[in-house]
Amino acid sequence: MKRREFIAAAAALLVSPRRSRAQGKRRRLGFLAVGDGSAQALNQAELVLFDGLRSHGWIDGKNLAIDHRFSQPPDRLPGSVADLIALRPDVLIAAGPRATEALKSATASIPIVFVAVFDPVGLGLVQSLARPGGNVTGLATSQGVTLEKQIDILRELVPGASTVAILVNRGNPMHRLLLAQELPGTARNLGVALPIVEATTADELDTAFASAAAQRADAVIVLGDALTVVEAPRVMALAAKHRLPALHLWRQFANGGLIVYGPDVADLFRRAGGYVDKILKGIKPADLPVEQPTKYQLVINMKTARALGLSVPTSLLLRADEVIE
Repeated sequence: MKRREFIAAAAALLVSPRRSRAQGKRRRLGFLAVGDGSAQALNQAELVLFDGLRSHGWIDGKNLAIDHRFSQPPDRLPGSVADLIALRPDVLIAAGPRATEALKSATASIPIVFVAVFDPVGLGLVQSLARPGGNVTGLATSQGVTLEKQIDILRELVPGASTVAILVNRGNPMHRLLLAQELPGTARNLGVALPIVEATTADELDTAFASAAAQRADAVIVLGDALTVVEAPRVMALAAKHRLPALHLWRQFANGGLIVYGPDVADLFRRAGGYVDKILKGIKPADLPVEQPTKYQLVINMKTARALGLSVPTSLLLRADEVIE
């Protein structure tokens, strides 16, 4: 072999698989997102998906075309699903349970990766965590954050709290599952009253918080939901207005909310990039086990605590991942 030919052959061997993908056919990803509520844009956690994809060599606009639509408000969902399916993507990403259910109902052939779904087995999205079956897999939030644990944290902040309101959206299948399975036993075990206040639209949030205050709730738990995510500023303002100590699930509520305890959802979106990578390489969703969170966040906002007249115990501060002054 001539020297020039040898150099060319060696260079070809050194080309990374990622670069080879970049030069090949562009693949398509459809993303059914929640959004940030203030504009037609992805929220900060959802944007981390792009980092996760990039770490596996998939770059939007080069070897990957990413199209996104939003699931909020709820009347937008059917149109968003139809738009994404019509694009014939190689993979679909769904943020939350309602988006996942909608996509699963629309296609049995396009692979679907869900992010932040509580108990996907109980919701009937997968057959089991280890063997999902079908065309759906992803990242669940079934372990690590129980209603009982959330109430325990609130009672550290509000000693003697005997009534904790639970803000739910009955349009959310995760909330319906929790109300049926977890809520009754938790109330009995802890000896607390857990009145349910409901909101399925933005306007109903005002009524829900007023109801919690009228029932003399000592605190409120805001369950994870697309509605409360896009309406986060309104939710935090209403909690402050009614002087209700509130516990939230997602990190974005820490900038104004009292306390956050839940999975690191940005990390879940980052890890979703690995699922997309494997599927684009030919692995079927049925053969990709559902994973659980590995990172959790306990964040306390001291300014909000002071505004509510609360003294945060040292034991809680020592366990916090972040304390906002």
